[in-house]
Amino acid sequence: MTTAQNNNPLHAVTLQKILEDLVEKLGWEKMAIAVRINCFSSDPSIKSSLKFLRKTPWAREQVEQLYLAKIAKQPKAKTTTQRDSSPPKVDSAETTGFVWPEVNKPD
Repeated sequence: MTTAQNNNPLHAVTLQKILEDLVEKLGWEKMAIAVRINCFSSDPSIKSSLKFLRKTPWAREQVEQLYLAKIAKQPKAKTTTQRDSSPPKVDSAETTGFVWPEVNKPD
């Protein structure tokens, strides 16, 4: 029996991916300030951080929370399914040469 992970924002995101994204976005120095662990401040590397975080649940939880706050909750780029709030651009008859025909209404 498997449980649904619909509401888990970290579902299918590996710890290595979390670290790589944080290093790219923040860098080791800002990560060391946000999460006070030596593997971020003293000779940092992905490998040493993974080893420590896999053994230390409280530190892993803090890193996951940092990831959620800084990376996962950033607004996504606009997609074609989202509606733009600005009115649609309408070409005038002068620029396109198109004129809507008049509808004949019965008397």
